[in-house]
Amino acid sequence: MRILMLTQYFPPESGAAQVRLKEVAKGLQRSGHQVTVVTAFPNHPSGVIPPNYRGHWRMKDEVDGIPVWRTWIYPVQRGRFWKRLLNYFSFVFSSFWGLSKVGKQDILFFESPPLFLGITALIYGWLTRTRIIMNISDLWPESAVALGLVNSRWMIKAAEGLEKLLYRKAWKISTQTEGIRDSLLQRGVPKEKVTFLPNGVNLELFAPRERDAEMARTLGIKEDDFVLIYAGTMGYAQGLESVIHTAVLLKDKPNVRFLFVGDGTEKPMLEALVQEKGLANVIFVDFQPVQEMPRYFSLSSASIVPLKKNKLFEGARPSKMFPALGSAVPVIYSGEGEAAELVLSSGGGVVVAPENSQELAQAILELQKNPNRREMGQKGRRFVEANYTWSEIIRNWLRELGI
Repeated sequence: MRILMLTQYFPPESGAAQVRLKEVAKGLQRSGHQVTVVTAFPNHPSGVIPPNYRGHWRMKDEVDGIPVWRTWIYPVQRGRFWKRLLNYFSFVFSSFWGLSKVGKQDILFFESPPLFLGITALIYGWLTRTRIIMNISDLWPESAVALGLVNSRWMIKAAEGLEKLLYRKAWKISTQTEGIRDSLLQRGVPKEKVTFLPNGVNLELFAPRERDAEMARTLGIKEDDFVLIYAGTMGYAQGLESVIHTAVLLKDKPNVRFLFVGDGTEKPMLEALVQEKGLANVIFVDFQPVQEMPRYFSLSSASIVPLKKNKLFEGARPSKMFPALGSAVPVIYSGEGEAAELVLSSGGGVVVAPENSQELAQAILELQKNPNRREMGQKGRRFVEANYTWSEIIRNWLRELGI
C-alpha cells in the first residue's frame, strides 16, 4: 500500500518521536509498503534550522532510503506559549505543499501531538478520500492541562473539540501505551478502531558492547565510576530536578557520577542548579545522534528514567527505557503505573517512587552493591528481544490494521 506519514518531527532531528517514526517507516517498507514522509525542516529541540536546510521554503530529502518532503516551519526552542503555537501552525499550513507533491495515497498516518496537525490530515483526507490513521503518543490537551502548561479556556475547548472530531473521522487510531488505549475505549471510541503501536528498540544498534575508553577519557569518567545515565529530552514532565537533588545527596560518594545526555526546556535550570549546589558529580552532554548513543550506554552502570508524580503518567511508557534495556543496562524507573510494571516484569531494573530523591539515592547505592547487576541487565536484554523488536511490533500492528 502507499502510506503517507505526516509528522512535525523526523530525523535528522534527535528525539524519541523521531527515532520511533523512522523505525515505523522502515518497518513498513520492509513489509512491502511504499512510504513517503512529509515533515518540517529540522529544528527540534535546539530551535535552530541547520545551515544546509536554511534559505528554503521546501525541499525533497531522503532518510535511510525513505523519500521525505520538507516544508518551512517557524523554529522555536523556548519562549511563550504563543511562539509554540506559531511553531505548530506554521507547519500545519506549510505541510500542504508537501502533501501536494506525494500523489495519490492509500493511507495517511499522522502523529499527535501536535494535535493541530490533525487539521491538515482532515482536509487532505476529505479532498483525496484517503483513510486516516491517527497515531497518539501523548493525550493532548489533557497532558498539557494536567502539567499546567495550558490554562486558556478557549484553547482547551477548541483543542478538545478537534480531538473529538479526529477520533470520529479517523479510520484507525494507534496508541503508544495501553493507558492511552484504555482512555480512548472509556471515552466510547469503538474497540475495533483502536490499535496498539508501542515503542520498541533497534537491537542491532542498542546491544551490549565494550566500554568506550575514548569517550570515557573525553568525559573524565574513570573505569571504576558508577555512572547513572539520563538520555533524552530534559522537559518539565521528567521532573529532573529531583535527580539533581539525588546527586546532592550522593556528592560525597567519590565514584557515583550522573551523566545527562540531551537538551530541552529545563536544561538551563538544571545546569544552574548544579552550579548553585557546586556539584562535581554531574556531567551534561548536548543532544547526540542516535547512532552515537551506544557509546554512552557502554559507560553506564544504570539508566535513570524519571517522570513527575501525576495521575496522567501512570499510563505512560517512556521510550528511553528501551535502548537501556537493549544495551543490557539496568533501568531505575522513578514513576508509577504501566512503565513501572513493565520494568519489574522485565527483570531488568528497579522501581522507586516519582520525585523521591532519597529513595532514588538508596536504590542507586543498593544497585551499586548488587552482585547480580550484570544478570539484571541481561534479563532486560532478553525481555526486549522477546517482546519489543521493531519487526515484531510492526507485524502485530499491521495484523490489527488488517493490511
